[in-house]
Amino acid sequence: MQHLIHAIATSDSAVRLFHGRGGRFAGEEHWTLDAFPPALLLTSFKPITEGELATVGGLLQGRWVALGAPHPLTWVYQCRQPSGRTDTRLMAGALPEPHIVSEAGARFMVQLLRGQNHGLFLDMAEGRRWVREFAADFRTREGRGARVLNLFAYTCAFSVAALQGGAAHVTNLDMARGALATGQQNHQLNGLHTGASFLAHDIFSSWGNITRSGPYDLVIADPPSYQKGSFVATKDYARLLRRLPQLLTPGGHALLCLNAPELGPRFLTEQVSAQAPALVFVERVANPPVFADIDEDRSLKALVFRLCPQPAPLVQQKEAA
Repeated sequence: MQHLIHAIATSDSAVRLFHGRGGRFAGEEHWTLDAFPPALLLTSFKPITEGELATVGGLLQGRWVALGAPHPLTWVYQCRQPSGRTDTRLMAGALPEPHIVSEAGARFMVQLLRGQNHGLFLDMAEGRRWVREFAADFRTREGRGARVLNLFAYTCAFSVAALQGGAAHVTNLDMARGALATGQQNHQLNGLHTGASFLAHDIFSSWGNITRSGPYDLVIADPPSYQKGSFVATKDYARLLRRLPQLLTPGGHALLCLNAPELGPRFLTEQVSAQAPALVFVERVANPPVFADIDEDRSLKALVFRLCPQPAPLVQQKEAA
């Protein structure tokens, strides 16, 4: 437990403090620790006994006091069972309501006691930074704001980042109305009262609506890797990629994400090559350092592609000459 305990820190921002899931700390692979100020969230990916939990709680408390933290320790424990069942408990302190955290100057609502997804995926912090910087660079280069499509938008953190960077408009699409409602609140929290639309639709039955709002300078796709009835990466990414070129402006970019340990970046690049060969690979967005993995192919993949503009027809090329 020494690596987990020594990773405890006070923080003003929402960040991961310890990532045992990366396999770099023997015997601590089942633990993660996140800061969602003013609370810490400790997650175990295998069952532990009440005695073990009490021991960990005592170590957390002792470390918190040793740090001279400005407020008493508030912490939540979540156990994710192999069966898929989740046990979540508030162990000490009290959570604010609403619970609002910050990241890179943006504010987001989170819910630590509701399910496995808390409202903000901390491993995608660098992806949000990339989107914010893309939007800012685009406005400087093109003299206008980018039009962005945010697929599988969840609580719309990408949209907030894009608009803060100077995007002209973001279309957010997700099947979950509750998540989109939180996304709308996130926009309000950040003073973003215009420039975003929210569509509670299944992407695969909404191509008409999506296409009419385009074309887009940036398409973001951050789907679940396996969610029955919604998206299964091994079969549905191909369906998405076949449609992608017609959604993009010439030279437009796509940020394609995948968080399935069993599928490496090669899965995405091969899928793009087969289904959307007009897209060329640009870069892989680095994950936050704390999420380092002994096998980076297993970690979060956030790959950037660019749509190559189609060459002019031969007749036009001769006329231009």
